[in-house]
Amino acid sequence: MNPVLASSNLPYGLPDFASISDDDFLPAYDVALAEHLAEVDAIASNTDPASFANTIEALENSGRALARANGIFFNLEGPDSNPQRAQIAQELAVRLTEHGNAIAMNAGLFARIEAVHASREESGLTEPQRRLTEQRYRAAVRAGAALDEAGQAQMREWSSRLATLTTDFGQRLLDDTNASAVLFTDLTDLHGLSDGEIAAARRAATDAGHDGGFLVALELPSSQGSVAKLTNADSRRKVFEASISRCARDNEFDTRATVLEIVELRARRARLLGYTDHAEFVLAEQTAPSPQAAADLLARLGEAAMAAGGRELDRISGGARLEPWDVTFALAADQRSGGDVDIDEFEQYCELESVLRDGVFAAANVLYGLTMTERPDLHGYHPDVRVWEVSRDGAGVGLFLGDFFARPSKRGGAWMNNIVDQSNSLGTSPIIVNVSNLTRPEAGEKCLLNLDQLVTVFHEFGHAIHGLLSDVDYVSQSGTSVPRDFVEFPSQVNEMWALHPEVVAGYARHHRTGEPAPAALLDAVRAATATETAHSTIEYLAASALDLAWHRLGPDEIPADVQAFEERALAEAGLDSDLIPPRYRTTYFNHVFAGGYSAGYYSYIWSEVLDAETEQWFLAGGGLDRDLGRAFADAVLSRGDSVDPVAAHAGMLGRDAQIGPLLARRGLDTTGE
Repeated sequence: MNPVLASSNLPYGLPDFASISDDDFLPAYDVALAEHLAEVDAIASNTDPASFANTIEALENSGRALARANGIFFNLEGPDSNPQRAQIAQELAVRLTEHGNAIAMNAGLFARIEAVHASREESGLTEPQRRLTEQRYRAAVRAGAALDEAGQAQMREWSSRLATLTTDFGQRLLDDTNASAVLFTDLTDLHGLSDGEIAAARRAATDAGHDGGFLVALELPSSQGSVAKLTNADSRRKVFEASISRCARDNEFDTRATVLEIVELRARRARLLGYTDHAEFVLAEQTAPSPQAAADLLARLGEAAMAAGGRELDRISGGARLEPWDVTFALAADQRSGGDVDIDEFEQYCELESVLRDGVFAAANVLYGLTMTERPDLHGYHPDVRVWEVSRDGAGVGLFLGDFFARPSKRGGAWMNNIVDQSNSLGTSPIIVNVSNLTRPEAGEKCLLNLDQLVTVFHEFGHAIHGLLSDVDYVSQSGTSVPRDFVEFPSQVNEMWALHPEVVAGYARHHRTGEPAPAALLDAVRAATATETAHSTIEYLAASALDLAWHRLGPDEIPADVQAFEERALAEAGLDSDLIPPRYRTTYFNHVFAGGYSAGYYSYIWSEVLDAETEQWFLAGGGLDRDLGRAFADAVLSRGDSVDPVAAHAGMLGRDAQIGPLLARRGLDTTGE
């Protein structure tokens, strides 16, 4: 038995990663893909009348070997790539797309799905069964099942090409992010960075083969944490310019031609399927009613944010001329200038182990009854990965894997993945992974989190909670398998606990002395973070507007110049700023050109409407409270996509969510709502 496909005897079916080599993957996919097609052919050729059980449910339960292979390989390829895995990913991108097309365009299968879909209202289906039937039908149509033979051939060609292009974009970005790290030879150029950050830069230079010096690695967004700290303006400029020029130079990492081809093919595919553009195609499956509704929200927030941004820049500049690489540095200095307390000192009280154990995990225990027990006897896909067994009120739930430290083989950012999805019908328990890119401490030192990193750890564990608390029958409705513009909602809710008084009291202790964080420091941190900076709001809105602009183009409207289109799109959205670039510029916008957020980056702010309302709901009910946590879990977190998630949230609140709390949180409440 190929070790990728072999059943695991480890707890909860954790794959035995040590037994798997990269040479095992393609042979495993040969078997798994053939097995899945045989299962699908059996469903399609069934001579019994089509029913939910013998068609929709049978299709849902097919392809288990393929799901296992995907759960293993794609949890390796993102956080621990290598040349062989990159090559395998390129091949699989095409093969898996062609495989999906073969299933979607199986005429016999589609006829049976169509028959079950047509009778769904009168056949006594439960709500999850009806939703699954509708989803399967829509997915088949959107994949081209209802097209004629020529249309299906065109869909196959375009889908395969898109799979290659998006995989290539992600790999070029990873390579250029590593290649664009900035080498400094003089220690004084790094003044402002912590001792740990300087040690990490020295180690990175050595690991990259430099004889000496300090290599400052780049983070995924335009804004860099190091730029907010470096006191030398020329050092800030070098890092900033390296960040915003990624994949936009005439070299092997250039993604501009790739972007244009991706945008054109997405637009052509949407038009073939009867949609105006790719954005309309994407939002047909989201909770936002239309691309225009998403754009209207961005415009409403953008006008207020740009006005607030002007005031913010005037305040932090003090009348002096600012360059783009000065803005985040000046903002950080402004946050520290609100009193006698230096909020950067809070980092000394945010040691990773304490934050996890006494903050993130402790809050999940109080709210949801989750208990995390580390299992050093179990091993993940890389030596850095740690494994916890998760129980709820004494009963086993699944496994949580944490992969926290940056390395050259890991793509930037932070994210959650599933190795195994929860499903009652399949009897599977969730195995969830959180990946981040924290700076590895020197031997004998501790990993300290800045405020952004602290919030990110809580955010990603919010996704993990969504997966761990899932209690559904069907795997495609499990956990985070909800509309893209709803998926960020539970994770954003979990951010509220990062600075909650009861949670902070548990973890915020000095990493050397064990002394609790002073009350004055905590008050200063909360005051500094009470509302988002206008800068961060503009960064986000500009990236969201850019995403929508690219994906509202028709197939005959594709520009020749990426940068010129970007500038025009931001100007038309009223979000162009010489000092504040989008969170991601086009050439390194991994979310939309390599990830699953195309025409959907707006979803963070769309979800934040629900999140801000839910924060107020928690606080009004008493805050960190088991009954409230249970109500939230029962109504929303455990239900996945087995019910309408927005309706479930409204049912919990007792009304539809309103935008007022979001405007207040963002410091944009100028309308009196």
